Amino acid sequence: MQTRVARLHGMRDLRVETLDYAEPGPGEVMLSMAAGGICGSDLHYYQDGGFGPVRVREPIISGHEASGFVAALGAGVSGLAIGQLVAVNPSQPCGHCHYCRLGQPIHCLEMRFMGSAMRLPHENGMFRDRLVVPAIQCHAFGPDTTPGEAACAEPLAVCLHAVAQAGDLSGKTVLVTGAGPIGLLTVAAARHAGAAEIVVTDLTDAALSRAPAMGASKTVNVATNPEGLAPWQKNKGLFDVVFDCSAAGPALRSAFAAVKPRGLIVQVGVTGDVTIPLNALVGKEITWRGSQRFHTEFADAVRLISARAIDVRPIISHTFPLEQAVEAFEQAGDRAVACKVQITFDSTR
Repeated sequence: MQTRVARLHGMRDLRVETLDYAEPGPGEVMLSMAAGGICGSDLHYYQDGGFGPVRVREPIISGHEASGFVAALGAGVSGLAIGQLVAVNPSQPCGHCHYCRLGQPIHCLEMRFMGSAMRLPHENGMFRDRLVVPAIQCHAFGPDTTPGEAACAEPLAVCLHAVAQAGDLSGKTVLVTGAGPIGLLTVAAARHAGAAEIVVTDLTDAALSRAPAMGASKTVNVATNPEGLAPWQKNKGLFDVVFDCSAAGPALRSAFAAVKPRGLIVQVGVTGDVTIPLNALVGKEITWRGSQRFHTEFADAVRLISARAIDVRPIISHTFPLEQAVEAFEQAGDRAVACKVQITFDSTR
């Protein structure tokens, strides 16, 4: 049997092709894919052929945040039903390496992550009409969830994990730098965790316009208002916690200026080498903590989306059918208008 896929062959060389697939084996399910979101890493692969040392070295099927309907069950699968909407957890830790045994599967030495070019051969992703996957990676939604919402489980899980790094946010004052999909979902996760005030910064009004619906108290366009964070930088800084989702040098420096002494900066965005204000880190005794991916938070994201305790719909800006995958990626690269761009799939194929 064959399925259409969106396969990246190199920088700006994305092709919709037809490949073979097999029936699900024991412990597996076959999904009719419904919706998939274009992530920042997908976009880097498409625009630049990779990011940092991670390069696309062979054709790879894109996509690691997606939902689908259960179409067939392999032998021994229970807990899922034909026609059920699920999100697929793209993370596949080995379960037996040093870090898995320590209870840190995020740092698995043999991690397989769908749609990733880190390993060779690459791990193919989910932008396809049909997908066969281990049932354990499928998380079911309630009947009122749309495929587009379900496809947001993976990025929301990233943000729930980031917010968990900050500890108790009840009553805290929070800064989120960067109002892309991850920044906006971090706002929603921080609001759900009890943050009292959330200020969001970005360089574009279009990105910031979605922030209030996700829980922001105030937005600051630091391109048109470079001194917009000045009120929070007095008295050595007023924010309890900063989530840096931009990974931009200027944003990070403003974060160090605006966080209070002994405050916390959670690094969510990634980039290459940047210059940091080391004197502020030391002088204000700031804690600067990284946050990578997720583990148990994927199930938490599914639960919160199912109940609409966190409403992800405001971040979904554009939808394209699979045959227009190139147009979808080009749209995703236009931050002046795009936020979360999703691809939809043909469940009849």
